[in-house]
Amino acid sequence: MALVEVKVPDIGDFDEVTVIELMVKVGDTIKAEQSLITVESDKASMEIPSSTSGVVKELRVNLGDKVKQGSVVLVLEAIGAVAAAVTTPAAVPVVAAPIVAAPPVAEPAAAVPAVVAPVVASGSAPAPAHNPGESTLGLPHASPSVRKFARELGVPLEEVKGNGPKGRISQDDVQAFTKAVMSGAAQTKAQSAKAPSGGDGAALGLIPWPKLDFAKFGPIERKEMGRIKKISGANLLRNAIMIPAVTNHDDADITELEAFRVSTNKENEKSGVKVTMLAFLIKACVAALKKYPEFNSSLDGDAIVYKNYWHIGFAADTPNGLMVPVIKDADKKGILQISQEMGELAKKAREGKLGPAEMTGASFTISSLGGIGGKYFTPIINAPEVAILGVCKSTHEPVWDGKQFVPRLMLPLSLTWDHRVIDGAAAARFNAYLGQILGDFRRVLL
Repeated sequence: MALVEVKVPDIGDFDEVTVIELMVKVGDTIKAEQSLITVESDKASMEIPSSTSGVVKELRVNLGDKVKQGSVVLVLEAIGAVAAAVTTPAAVPVVAAPIVAAPPVAEPAAAVPAVVAPVVASGSAPAPAHNPGESTLGLPHASPSVRKFARELGVPLEEVKGNGPKGRISQDDVQAFTKAVMSGAAQTKAQSAKAPSGGDGAALGLIPWPKLDFAKFGPIERKEMGRIKKISGANLLRNAIMIPAVTNHDDADITELEAFRVSTNKENEKSGVKVTMLAFLIKACVAALKKYPEFNSSLDGDAIVYKNYWHIGFAADTPNGLMVPVIKDADKKGILQISQEMGELAKKAREGKLGPAEMTGASFTISSLGGIGGKYFTPIINAPEVAILGVCKSTHEPVWDGKQFVPRLMLPLSLTWDHRVIDGAAAARFNAYLGQILGDFRRVLL
């Protein structure tokens, strides 16, 4: 009999994530790529699948456990080719992880391939598996499907009273709790514990936020904000208040660049890769960031950290809220490769399958409304970055060429920058240089 340990793979820049759902139990026969557990960080959730088939002999994690890369999820009795390949591996000690309450809300999961390490069965008794008939160290007693249902509604399971055997929480219990909260008959602990001045600006010396019974004026419908909007909203509020931000507006002539983009797409029609103006913007921004490195920096106390890498984030509008995938090492990639990666990342963002590593590490961000419209806007800096570029829909405008007005395709640029690091003259030069590159893309080669 060959035993293998299934471990947590690379989960990006997060030291630890929380186990919020167990999808298998001891004795289950699982297939390769079958999801084993769901883990959650402060930005996303993901499923950890098995990379081999086998029978679950031992679970090494419980609901609420904190795990990290290399943590053992479970032990499998491998079957098929995997079992034949295991010879004399060394046993790996197991360290119990601290257990905390699982967060109440999660977004759609993204599958991450698991890491499998072979082990030798020891003579000691296996660790007891999670008993689905008992609550684990105070965690609510409910099935994975009920937990998922509660997360989708934003219901804190630990506050729901279960009416099933041994206090088991059912879907009906979750629905009843939701109706009670919505009707005002009950409050969550978060609502009850909220201080009167919480979030109303009183801590900043502002007058209280107005509180109204909107139902007095007409019909209303109340919907709780999604988890991603809550997180991004808190970050945006902090950044808007703490960063002394200034926005410069300018226009770039992209007439020739747009013609080149259209011809490039016709030539590469069979490849399936569609080149967008945003791909050219990413390359142009890399060139401008290299010329003006303070825009590719971050504040660290009284010091400025200049980054010698160019990872460009781009804001993606999704059904779950705003997400910012990151194109890593954009300076080393061509337009076609950037376009392909952007398409793949945007698709994963819409499906809620972006991993933490795909949303971290940006040194500069672009927020594009080009596919929607508008003229100019003031994007909020994505801390700890010090600048962000906003672009709107390009329009044909009459431009004086010295002799006459000629129609040119103009792209509105809105550059927001941190005045603690950057001054107005540098921002004006950055925008002007960016416009020159977009007007003649050969400058990227200089």
